[in-house]
Amino acid sequence: MADVENSLAVARKREKNMTDNVEECHLSIKSASVESRDDINRIRAKRIAKLQASSPSSSKTPLSPSPPVPPSQVVAHIPQPQPNPKLPSVPPRSSSPVTTPNFHLKKRSLAPSLKVDYHTWEHEVITTVLKVTLDKSTAEASEFDVVWLKQLQLELETDGYPHGMRLTSDIVDRLLITRLELDPQAMSDDLEYVSVLASLPSLSVFEYLVACWKRINTVKSVLLKKSPVTEIQQATALLDKLRDLIISYAGLTLQEPAMFPQPIDLGPPELRAPLLSLSALSTPLYSSTSTDQSTLTPAEVEPFLQDLAARFTDPDELHQTLGNVVLLVSSHDSLTRPEGIGGVGGDSGWRAIVSGMEALVSIKPIAEMITKMPAWLGEGYGFEVSPSDFERVSIMGRMLGLGTFSREWPAITQTYFSDPTKRTRADVDSSNASLRGTLKSLQSSLFQIFNTLVRTSPEARERVLEYFATAVRLNVKRAGMQVQPETVATDSFMVNLQSVLLRFAEPFMDARYTKMDRIDRYYFSASTRIDLKEETRIKATSDEAAQWVEDSKSKGGALGHYEYIRTIQTYEDFGKTLDDYQRHQDMIGGDGSWMETPVQARVQAAIDNVKDEMSKIQSKQLAYRVQLFDPDLVFWYIGFMSFGTHPNPIVECEVPMTFRVLPEFTVEDVVEFFLFVVRQSPESLDLSGKSELVIFTLTFLTSTWYIKNPFLKAKINEAIFYGVLPYGNDRHRILGNTLNSHPIALKHLIPALTHFYIEVEQTGASSQFYDKFNARRNIVYILKAVWDNPIHREALNTETQYTERRQVHPLHQPLMINDVTYLMDESLSELTQIHNIQSEMSDQAALNAQPQQYRREREGTLRGLKRHASGYTTLGRSTVGLLKDFTAEIKGPFMMPKICGELKVQDPEKYKFSPRQLLSDILQVYINFSDQEEFVRAVANDGWSYRKELFIRAMETARRRQKSRF
Repeated sequence: MADVENSLAVARKREKNMTDNVEECHLSIKSASVESRDDINRIRAKRIAKLQASSPSSSKTPLSPSPPVPPSQVVAHIPQPQPNPKLPSVPPRSSSPVTTPNFHLKKRSLAPSLKVDYHTWEHEVITTVLKVTLDKSTAEASEFDVVWLKQLQLELETDGYPHGMRLTSDIVDRLLITRLELDPQAMSDDLEYVSVLASLPSLSVFEYLVACWKRINTVKSVLLKKSPVTEIQQATALLDKLRDLIISYAGLTLQEPAMFPQPIDLGPPELRAPLLSLSALSTPLYSSTSTDQSTLTPAEVEPFLQDLAARFTDPDELHQTLGNVVLLVSSHDSLTRPEGIGGVGGDSGWRAIVSGMEALVSIKPIAEMITKMPAWLGEGYGFEVSPSDFERVSIMGRMLGLGTFSREWPAITQTYFSDPTKRTRADVDSSNASLRGTLKSLQSSLFQIFNTLVRTSPEARERVLEYFATAVRLNVKRAGMQVQPETVATDSFMVNLQSVLLRFAEPFMDARYTKMDRIDRYYFSASTRIDLKEETRIKATSDEAAQWVEDSKSKGGALGHYEYIRTIQTYEDFGKTLDDYQRHQDMIGGDGSWMETPVQARVQAAIDNVKDEMSKIQSKQLAYRVQLFDPDLVFWYIGFMSFGTHPNPIVECEVPMTFRVLPEFTVEDVVEFFLFVVRQSPESLDLSGKSELVIFTLTFLTSTWYIKNPFLKAKINEAIFYGVLPYGNDRHRILGNTLNSHPIALKHLIPALTHFYIEVEQTGASSQFYDKFNARRNIVYILKAVWDNPIHREALNTETQYTERRQVHPLHQPLMINDVTYLMDESLSELTQIHNIQSEMSDQAALNAQPQQYRREREGTLRGLKRHASGYTTLGRSTVGLLKDFTAEIKGPFMMPKICGELKVQDPEKYKFSPRQLLSDILQVYINFSDQEEFVRAVANDGWSYRKELFIRAMETARRRQKSRF
């Protein structure tokens, strides 16, 4: 008896150890029940009452218009990884009763775990993962957390399976589909089964499958770490089969939410929610109300997407599974909220969308699928896509459309830049820093998405390039002079797209241009992405360009032309509009004679209205500056434009056809950009770009025959002019040191400017008379800025000595005399008219006797004369000053300018009119030539402008002024 008792004791101990080990394994793989026992009982009772009610509840209308798929057809539609084995007529497993698993949580045993029987482990895993059973007592023991599949039990017993059989891999597909077919809203006459239906958790089909998927991951982790069974390979095969089935049905649920009965039909939105929770800032906003056991956490989203992509390898099936999810993410209304990226609290809405898209494209099959979707290029909606439609309906359009530009995001302008005159510099800088930080994050994510897509496959790369090309083709109107904003894509869309392209260009934009030879000028020879047929060429005629395109099909890039450069023009148009409003305000205000009159209220209201409009424009300018003046964007663009101006000043006399047929904007855009930078943000050139700008401008100013457009040549000269204007505390100007030290500038600047001084005499335009003075004003200012450098003065002497070899250059000297003559005539004439009108208006009695219309006309004439006189006087004075410097350095044939008589106006400094300095400069010119006998003789013989008494009078005036100084 003692031996028997000892044997029984050992057996009980072994059984206990095995039971503890089974429970430990089960506790490791079983997900904890989320709802409390009280909640389960409450829900169960509620459902029992509902099922026993006499009237059936109405079911919700499914989201999909297609009819539900009959359950009997579901299995046939699942892309199975392997054929389902036929159910054997003889039970494959032992018919011994299954021990009811203990579903109560229990502390793990500290004793070393023992291996369990595979069939026991298989049964436990299937029960725990799917939460189903064929044994009623098991369901009751778990308080129906594990669902009793009574109908399937009866079917299997009819097929010959024993009562209470184990769950095996042979029937897992039937177990899963039977569980999915259960309808918690269904009515049942089976009172025994009412409790089961009433206890079904309130989960959608997708949530149930996610919970199963998560439990599989837990089981797999335990299997790899502890190996609770000896048959590892067989156990892994079981988990793979379960994962395959669960992912298959999850995909089918995303395709057709109404395939199985559920409380609500959701489908794609259920996967969108965890995608939107990936951003740290968006998690509180998009977290699901469901428990963690049925919701994908941020760390689980990517593995789940990987399983979907691995399961649905056919591109069409993957598109049917995730296509709508991608569209729901990319078209989320968070991207069109008025606050945009300027929302309070971290801009969580748009960040969630961008993070979700980053997660989708991180899976290569999904990334490739996205680029193949019709919606990638805004197609498939049944209408022809317009530029604005492309931004709205293409997959990346709305994300690219985020920004700060006031046209599309007026709420940002109102929030950050309202009442600009009342805001301090610190306030504006703080707003800029905040918005630019957000922009940097956005643009970095946008580039990451496109960069990932490009690296997915050659086909995906081509589709990305087609996206860029489509954006350009649809927005060619942006290059026009008068553009209706609603007919083209927004500035935000185009500038963000430009920032992405600039980052793509970074790898070959090194400072020393070592990768220039890697750029193939004929790369686009077979490409039709960008249509340049209507574009003006740098030098070629339209017929020459057409012939060349036919022969070599050479095409150039056009992205910047329609993006950043056009947005710059919009910003500068605001400045012009502001000037117009200022003139309008001055006209309304007049001389203030309306004050304390019956019309004062009306005039004041008109002035206030103009001020309000000016305030709005100033706010828009500040909003535009956030993105246009973003230091990173400007720096990248400087690098890109500098790369395009590779230092190669030695050019051929004969313009090669490869250059002649290039679109004119390839040069014009470089000029426009550098003009914008030196005018609006010269500090951006502190790190790089100054040398490149000087080389680029001098290359074309010394080889002007390379460009046929005279206005483009003038813009090139204008870029240098703005570079030598003072800014801030920099007395040397932004280009001052470069022009006075760079070897190319020291050698070529003076010859280039003197040559261009002559060339602008004839522009071929109706406005050439005024155009030449604008260009020459710029030249005069540049020459004055570098005149103190002896190397530049020596360059002028050298240029003069080669008159025989370059016969056209010395003509700049007589042209300068002609300019002085004209400018002095015009400025003195207009000062005379100003003097006359001011004298007339000083007699208030006589003026008031005139009709009001007459007084308004005279006031308008005076305002116009004041504007013109200031310009003429300034240019005339600077030209005379340059003439004085030139004549002190070189001698040549000059013409004596015509000098007018005495003239005095009120506030002469207002018109930049300094007669003393003007007389001193003119006399100095004559003194400079006094040792030239030919000059003295020419002046004496000039019967048109020379009068001896004028010189005597000038001499006396100079002596008188000289004495008054002592």
